[in-house]
Amino acid sequence: MMRILVTGAGGFVGARLVSRLAAERHVVRAQVRAGVAAGAADVVATGDLERYVTAAAWKPLLAEIDAVVHLAALTHAGGLEDAAAWGRYETVNVAVTEALAAAARASGVGTFVMMSSVKVCGERSPRRDGGWLPLSARDVPRPEDNYGRSKWLAEQALAAHAGEMRTTVLRPPLLYGPGMRGNLPRLFGAVARRRPLPFASIDNRRSLLGVDNLVDAVLHALNVSPPGVATYTLADVDISTPALVRAIARALNVPARLWPCPPAALRCAGRLTGRLPAIQRLTDSLVCEREAIAAGLGWRPLRDVAEGLAATAAWYRAWHR
Repeated sequence: MMRILVTGAGGFVGARLVSRLAAERHVVRAQVRAGVAAGAADVVATGDLERYVTAAAWKPLLAEIDAVVHLAALTHAGGLEDAAAWGRYETVNVAVTEALAAAARASGVGTFVMMSSVKVCGERSPRRDGGWLPLSARDVPRPEDNYGRSKWLAEQALAAHAGEMRTTVLRPPLLYGPGMRGNLPRLFGAVARRRPLPFASIDNRRSLLGVDNLVDAVLHALNVSPPGVATYTLADVDISTPALVRAIARALNVPARLWPCPPAALRCAGRLTGRLPAIQRLTDSLVCEREAIAAGLGWRPLRDVAEGLAATAAWYRAWHR
C-alpha cells in the first residue's frame, strides 16, 4: 500500500487511475480543478494550477505522501498555438512541474511518475526499409508545437530536481477508451453515422494506446521503477488509418464506408480548409518504440485493441443515445 498524490485526477486518465489505485488498496489524495474523484481518500480542489508555481504551494498536498503521479497539464484544448499562448504552457506545464518536483523531493517522496507525450519525440516517424522507424525516448527530442515543447522542458525540470526519487516519465501516443476526447470521438461519430470516408488509399501506421493500458503502465512505474530517471514511449497497437476505421466499424457493428483518395489530395484540401494538422495526423505515420518499457518495467498491454475499441464503442453508443 502506498499513499499517492495524483494531480489531474478529474481528467480522462486521472479518473480511471484513481479508481484502479483505490481497487488495489492504495490511499489516494486527488488534486482536481473542481469536483470529486471517485475512490480517492482525500480530494483537494485547487482551481487552475497557475498559483502552484512554488514548492511551498505544493507542500501541504505532499504531507505523508509516498509517491506522486503528475497528470495535470495544459493540452491543446482551445487550440492554443499562437505565440501569446506560450506563457500559459510554460506556467502550467513547466513551472508547475518544476515546483511539484522540488516539493516532492524536499518532502521525502520516494517515487515520481510524470505523464508526458510522444510529441516530445516529434510528429511523425521517418520511413526506412519499407517500414517506419519507431520514435523512442533515446531519440533527440524534436517537439513541433507548444504542448510538445512545454512537455520536453517539463521533463528536463523534473530530471533536475529528481534527486533520489525513483522517477519515470511516460510518453504515450494518441489515447482511446471510454470518456476519450479530441479527434477520435469525431472519427467514431463519422463511422457511426456511416459517412463515406476518403481514407482507403492511406498507407500509414499510427500508434494508439488504450487508457486502461496506460493506467496499467503507471501502476508498473509505481511498483517497479528503477533508481534514477527513466523515460519510455509506449503503445498497444500500430494501425493504419483505414484499418482503424474498419476496426471502429466492427466495434460499432456498422459497415466501414471507405473510398480511395490520394493522400496528397487530402493534404491539399487540408491546406485550403485550414485543417492541415488534422489531415496530417490521418495520413502521416507515428510509431512508438515499446521494447524499452517491457524490459525496464515489465509492462505489456493489458487489453488488446479489439477489446479496448469494444468498450469504447459501448461508451460512445451510451453517450449518444
